[in-house]
Amino acid sequence: MSTTRHASLSRGTSRSGSFRPSPGSIPDAPGVYKFRDAHGRVIYVGKAKSLRSRLSSYFADPAGLHPRTRQMVNTAADVEWTVVTTEVEALQLEYNWIKEFDPRFNVRYRDDKSYPVLAVTLNEEFPRPHVYRGPRKKGVRYFGPYAHAWAIRETLDLLLRVFPARTCSNGVFRRHKQIGRPCLLGYIDKCSAPCVGDVSPERHREIVEQLCDFLAGRTESMVRELEREMAAASESLDFERAARLRDDIGALRRAMEKQAVVFSDGTDADVVAFAHDELEAAVQVFHVRGGRVRGQRGWVVDRDEVPGEQDGEQDVTAVRAQLVEQFLAQFYGEQAELAAEAEGAGPPVPREVLVPALPEDADAIAQWLSGLRGSKVRLRVPRRGDKRALAETVERNAKEALTQHKLRRASDLSSRSAALNELQDLLGLDTAPLRIECIDISHIQGADVVASLVVFEDGIPRKSEYRRFAIKEAAEKGDVASIAEVVRRRFARYLAEAEAPSGTTGTARAAEDETDNPGTTDAPEPPDPKQRKFAYPPNLLVVDGAGPQATAAADVLGDLGITDIAVIGLAKRLEEVWLPGDEFPVILPRTAEALYLLQRVRDEAHRFAIRYHRDKRAKRVRASELDAVPGLGKARKAALIKHFGSVKKLKQARVADIAEVKGFGQATAETVYAALHGTGQDTPRDPQDEDGQQ
Repeated sequence: MSTTRHASLSRGTSRSGSFRPSPGSIPDAPGVYKFRDAHGRVIYVGKAKSLRSRLSSYFADPAGLHPRTRQMVNTAADVEWTVVTTEVEALQLEYNWIKEFDPRFNVRYRDDKSYPVLAVTLNEEFPRPHVYRGPRKKGVRYFGPYAHAWAIRETLDLLLRVFPARTCSNGVFRRHKQIGRPCLLGYIDKCSAPCVGDVSPERHREIVEQLCDFLAGRTESMVRELEREMAAASESLDFERAARLRDDIGALRRAMEKQAVVFSDGTDADVVAFAHDELEAAVQVFHVRGGRVRGQRGWVVDRDEVPGEQDGEQDVTAVRAQLVEQFLAQFYGEQAELAAEAEGAGPPVPREVLVPALPEDADAIAQWLSGLRGSKVRLRVPRRGDKRALAETVERNAKEALTQHKLRRASDLSSRSAALNELQDLLGLDTAPLRIECIDISHIQGADVVASLVVFEDGIPRKSEYRRFAIKEAAEKGDVASIAEVVRRRFARYLAEAEAPSGTTGTARAAEDETDNPGTTDAPEPPDPKQRKFAYPPNLLVVDGAGPQATAAADVLGDLGITDIAVIGLAKRLEEVWLPGDEFPVILPRTAEALYLLQRVRDEAHRFAIRYHRDKRAKRVRASELDAVPGLGKARKAALIKHFGSVKKLKQARVADIAEVKGFGQATAETVYAALHGTGQDTPRDPQDEDGQQ
């Protein structure tokens, strides 16, 4: 590869085309290009068969550009490109750069983790199937995704009759193991009750593996095997077993009926369809495995431009071909990464991908997909028969999704634009505040002082850039000093990263700053250490408070030499907007969209700060209850909390239970028990009394 970078504009300049490189300096070769803004942040990544032709199209008459492309070019201040040798190499590099830099103007088919899957924890001694949302884990096998969680639960409820695997959480499993009695599912034969030893670990794992085989498509063979067993039981006059097997076969058939049969030849394919207008596109994917629809998912995204497209003159085939190209590269690239992380996940790409139109580089994409799968993948457009009929069904779903999305978002889009324009006018800003950051402080009577920083771009939250701070120097000096400390720490990092060379790798946050736990559904995405998140400043900084807080924030920015960021304070009581140094606040109209937007930003910062404060307070309380145990360090305290789930459950445990925790012996267990109960004697209880107490 070879890389060329064109000289960028001076900071703050945004004239469209003023950084245009001369056409003769751009190679007429395949490659990948990046547009950067005035702060050096990558805002768009694309690939092209001819870099010269593709980049020249961005600097044509702005009136002829797609609105999204026109906004990108106006925002950009620099362009650079990398020449590659093959289209497959360009495809891979484009995907890697989009994933690394998360460009603002690229279409992203993000999996928001709202699609539930059936997860089977094969990495546990007693595996369990359960409904799951979230990132993939090693040693866990996944089936789906499904459109609704209730669909998984209904199917699983039917299958537990035939495959009685445990479905309880680890805490419930340990509790019933301690009391020696199974739960309700064990009594009604929907669980083999491994918690009380009714089945061995080997037999229970065999049951779970049979369940996985059924979910993976071995349905008819299992039904035939059960039918043979039923006939044999009937011949041997074991009518009770024959009746039970008959009911099991019925349960399996009902579970199979929930997955529509679309092909009789055991087709393994993904069927993709799009619906779009000038600005947005909806995509739907049906996952067909073994001839049955095993899962479905969909997205609605902003549309990118099509080369040569003029406003009002859309080439539907060209638009869909480009959407197909973008979708396949991102979706299957992420699926390959998930498959690499999760053991037993199966190939990330099916044998066949059915699409509404073939992109120009269809052969290169098929070659890349084949490399991900490890065997040949067919990429084609269905023309007739059952596959064409299913493609039309998927397209109808995409059209319905786009219609519903437009109905939901019409008022939201207009209100966001109105709010940003109103803020610009009411606050006298040079441009609309496309990026807003808000800081809030949370504490209880000065204890555990923390702060949050939330980010809104284009009027919507950007959770991947949320930050939270543990206040240090200013913790005892009040909210004004705490605001000043957070502003100083945040913008000192901004200056340091902005002055660093563009190729320097920076960490996503300062060592003293803390980010939210990425394991929760409400948490921001984990930061990528390759990106310099603090190097992108806001247009408007909002602090929760009145004039003193706003003045303190502005003074810190002034001391740092930053003069191009507007600062305001938003007081809670009367929703007043305070400008630094002003004696009186600005009163926004109660019905103004600008005020609604500021309230949403402030409330999100408040929620995020309170959540962090509760987390810190809960950790401190949990640790203090175990501080009374002599000789117990942080590692052992954490091991106890992890094993029992809480101090309350730890107090209910016996010495023998505590001794089972890794790193604990009999003597240490007796010490813990004595500290929590005030006695060192593990007094045995009568089994009848123990059952009654439980």
